[in-house]
Amino acid sequence: MAKIHPKVEQITNNNSEKETYTVWMKSLIFHGNGCTIFNSKGEIAFRVDNYQQRCSTKVFLMDSEGQVLFSVTRKKLRIFPCWEGFKWIDCKGKTERLPWFRVRINPRLLCNDMSCQVSFNCDEKIGSCYKILGLEGKSILKIIDFSGQILAEAMQKQTSGVALGDDVLTLMVEADADQSLIMALITVYGLINKKL
Repeated sequence: MAKIHPKVEQITNNNSEKETYTVWMKSLIFHGNGCTIFNSKGEIAFRVDNYQQRCSTKVFLMDSEGQVLFSVTRKKLRIFPCWEGFKWIDCKGKTERLPWFRVRINPRLLCNDMSCQVSFNCDEKIGSCYKILGLEGKSILKIIDFSGQILAEAMQKQTSGVALGDDVLTLMVEADADQSLIMALITVYGLINKKL
């Protein structure tokens, strides 16, 4: 298989480097739905598959070896749905009993801006919440922590000045951020925008 190489840029911000990924909003499984995330060397770093129909109520985030890291489940609430992420403890399908994170869409009136609130239950070190900011129907987004620092940013991938399709993104993630958590939040954003 050919490797997909993100444009390798060493970005320095407050003495920390950013990891650069290429997100392809397609599954590597024939007739599957999901996305594939490549590292800066062009190797598969993460993948998401639901093995079912598009916009499934449950998807799985896996590492490059197929080990499940998170399961993300959509819960229907009154008006606005909620997505819950369960961190997998081991490869035997054991998950934490309570969701590790919850994502809720903030209500908006007559605008294309989308904002989601991410709350955490289990890990006190992460803080109380993150925000996902984006545009409705678009894959462009920013993930911001409780202090306002940008942890990750995704934009349409460009190569030699030419923008690739809407389903190919460049994702830059702070090196000290939890990479698998960021990928799980990217997964939720893809589900919200019906890209997965």
